[in-house]
Amino acid sequence: MKPLALYCKSYSTDLRRVVRLAQSVREFNVEHLSFYVSVPQTELPLFREHLSGLNVDLMADEDILRASPRINAAQVTNMPGSVAQQVVKSEFWRMNISSACVCLDSDALFIRPFGQADFLAPGGTPYTMLDEAHDLLEDALRQKRLRVVDAFQREADLVQQLFGRVGRRYSFGPFPLVWHRDVWHSLDERYLQPKGMSFADAITQAPIESRWYGEALLAYQAVPLLPCQALFKVYHYAWQFDQDQRRGIGAEQLARLYCGVIYQSAWERDMDWPAEGGNWFSRSGRRLRRGLGRI
Repeated sequence: MKPLALYCKSYSTDLRRVVRLAQSVREFNVEHLSFYVSVPQTELPLFREHLSGLNVDLMADEDILRASPRINAAQVTNMPGSVAQQVVKSEFWRMNISSACVCLDSDALFIRPFGQADFLAPGGTPYTMLDEAHDLLEDALRQKRLRVVDAFQREADLVQQLFGRVGRRYSFGPFPLVWHRDVWHSLDERYLQPKGMSFADAITQAPIESRWYGEALLAYQAVPLLPCQALFKVYHYAWQFDQDQRRGIGAEQLARLYCGVIYQSAWERDMDWPAEGGNWFSRSGRRLRRGLGRI
């Protein structure tokens, strides 16, 4: 089993984003870490065509779900896409490919050379994103976006209560995250199985996979906790990107602190495949909100 692999769960709407990510991996992956992308079985031919020559190992989401002994594939199929993909991502460890994986979203891209030491300590322990998200929350308060703060607190409280943990609200993100299979196994063995649950049941209860992983790590300590800050610069909202642009902060400056950048697909809809979704009015409205910094 490999010590580390890169993994991204995607689907056809994000095809162009995955191609961009794969190109950045090819450019900066100095240690040639294996890169896996999973997509629905029916979309494999499309991704094979567009990722040809980019050193990507493709697999079907259905194969990952079949490796989970208690997952009901029909249950996952009936979930909203944003929730179903969390189940697939969180079950990747069952493929026994690597002890740890860097779980990437399609809208990520690397901006500098990277290797195993960026994600694992010398003994193989993963670095875990852990802070209280003050930077994001302070920025949201300055922008008078109280819904961002409210959502963070609500989500944190929900999963903490499920584990019976009292204390500070932590953020276990943003993506990409380094996940160790032993943490997922401890969640399955010590929380889900005694309750007769699958991870699909858990995500239905609280659809925040990073919090399930983080709270399981704190509860069961399957691996040592080595906290770190975000690996990538994440622009959660377009107005954050606009602020950095005005301050002259670009990829060259960010590369001193981060391995890569994430531009949220919600406001980068021109990257959708085969074309930006919605009718003319919705597309125009989205571009107007984007121009006004309201996305």
